[in-house]
Amino acid sequence: MRTAQILAFAVIGLMMAAFIWGRFRYDVVAAVGLLVAVLVGIVPAADAFSGFSDDIVVIVASALIVSAAVSRSGVMEALVQRYAPNVTAPRMQLIILVSVVALLSAFVKNIGALAIMIPIAFQMARRSNVSPSMFLMPMSFAALLGGLMTQIGTSPNIIVSKVRQDLTGESFQMFDFTLVGAGLTVAGIVFLALFYWLLPQRRREGLEVSEVIEIKNYTTEATLAEGAAATDMTVAELQKLGGGRAMVMSIIGGDGKTRKPLPDATLKLGDRLILEGEPEALDSLVEQGGLTMGDRLHAPGTEISAIETIVGPNSDLIGVTASEFALFERTGINLLAISRRQRRFSERLSHIRFEAGDIVLLQGSRDAIGEQLRALDCLPLAERHLQLGSVRNRILPLLILGAAMAITAFGLLPVPVAFFAAAVIMVATRTLPLRDIYGQLDGPILLMLACLIPVSDSLRSTGATDLIANGLSTIAMGLPPFAALALIMVAAMAVTPFLNNAATVLVMAPIAATFAGDLGLRPEAFLMAVAIGAGCDFLTPIGHQCNTLVMGPGGYKFGDYWRLGLPLSALVLLIGVPLLLMVWPMT
Repeated sequence: MRTAQILAFAVIGLMMAAFIWGRFRYDVVAAVGLLVAVLVGIVPAADAFSGFSDDIVVIVASALIVSAAVSRSGVMEALVQRYAPNVTAPRMQLIILVSVVALLSAFVKNIGALAIMIPIAFQMARRSNVSPSMFLMPMSFAALLGGLMTQIGTSPNIIVSKVRQDLTGESFQMFDFTLVGAGLTVAGIVFLALFYWLLPQRRREGLEVSEVIEIKNYTTEATLAEGAAATDMTVAELQKLGGGRAMVMSIIGGDGKTRKPLPDATLKLGDRLILEGEPEALDSLVEQGGLTMGDRLHAPGTEISAIETIVGPNSDLIGVTASEFALFERTGINLLAISRRQRRFSERLSHIRFEAGDIVLLQGSRDAIGEQLRALDCLPLAERHLQLGSVRNRILPLLILGAAMAITAFGLLPVPVAFFAAAVIMVATRTLPLRDIYGQLDGPILLMLACLIPVSDSLRSTGATDLIANGLSTIAMGLPPFAALALIMVAAMAVTPFLNNAATVLVMAPIAATFAGDLGLRPEAFLMAVAIGAGCDFLTPIGHQCNTLVMGPGGYKFGDYWRLGLPLSALVLLIGVPLLLMVWPMT
């Protein structure tokens, strides 16, 4: 073993130990590891920052933006309400999420399937009052398992098909992977449903002010304008759209008369509704009911922002109503909602008298609202921007994401280009406001990836992977065929976190095929074992972009992955080897 190979193993080993220890932030560990690798010479200085342009970093960054745009659209809340309105048991929610992700991943890129479902996971977590960390990592693992079911489900399957064609002149076909892949996927879903508790419940580090200052209920006012979906609904039906967490407090008809909001009262065109509830529930009710908020319109092209603020002790608003103060006429700001401790309102929003300490949701021009808030002595709750009252396109984000996945499925564009294009188009079409982009990019995760990529590549550049391959071949020669098959799968699983899964297949597939030939066995089962091992990285957040994507939103630590991933990897090995032997005979 050469000095460079020893150094490569040492640097990566020390980094893994630091990640698992958890004493230092993972992005700091990765950055220090990169510097050490450059200083000892296993990463050339010219390649030190090559990771920042790597496909994996582009894919993860783009997927974060795409997922945020889909979440902002509100369409996922509508789907949950429509197809799983009464599912509140966390285990059942988990089964639904992992099953849908796995099925989607069989036919579209697993990162895309995961991006679609992450907003639904957050909705379900809020509904059942659990941490999203309960769902996100199992969903990532399910996406990896689902990709095993078809040739296009994951990159290792595509590459191993090409390797087989080069070796035998015959490629694997679309559904040659299905029997083994489906068996592993079903077993994995059952495992995740039964043993999700192995995963520690995490909250995101560094809570935002919006999460520290919890505002339970708002009072707001909305109108049934022409075309509103809520027209002719009963009060009970409308409240169901908010998941039972928003109520109709009063109905003011078009004639100005007030009606009691009895559950069977029918809503009519022109009715004004006084609503009370949690911000997210109100947003869901308003969006799905097609209700209109605010009487005043801003000039076309104006960038509108809805900001939650506190009425300060010296505010000119104290003691007057929005109508008396002529809030919009004087400031260009709409009052969208109000919250006051231990007080419920049934009167119109514009008739509520402000008091010091009221939490109010105001809507105005992005450029001017800050100055107006200072003039009114209203203190913004930093970084708490609610969607209630904001304009959103419900269908466009899904159309853009669907187009990106279709383009990659048919091989028209590489995955990073397609997802980057989807992110850019979403921003250009204002599906996701420009100001929100950089808040969605998880800097520590992206920095960790960019630093780890050149360090991991040092295993290849120093010849350490060849050393591993030769050692495996030597060990495997003395084993019976089924044990050799298991060894190949374990080796692929072990190498994938340090090489990406495509590189793992390129390194391991020829070794597996050569070994099968030396034993006089057919290569198909060994090639499939490489594809399964490379596609099942459940041990770290760095081997596959799906695992990386959920690390920030789930608040996971580096060492959390093996807790759930190690037994799942063992299950894949125990079930995968017999399935391969049944479906792909060696002789």
